[in-house]
Amino acid sequence: MAKISPIQFFRQVKQEVKKVSWPTRKEVIQTSMMVIVIVAIAATFFFFVDQILGWVVKLVFGLGV
Repeated sequence: MAKISPIQFFRQVKQEVKKVSWPTRKEVIQTSMMVIVIVAIAATFFFFVDQILGWVVKLVFGLGV
């Protein structure tokens, strides 16, 4: 592989960055909100599963319910 100078490298990086299709502000907000909602749903689900499993373990081992 041919060695290139740091200046050439940064020029090529600049050219490639210009080709990137950046999301619009609206798209960023929508996808961010979707992630927040899904994380909240998953956190709630796992909280309740953890509570139920903890209750079952206490019941099985007789640690006082």
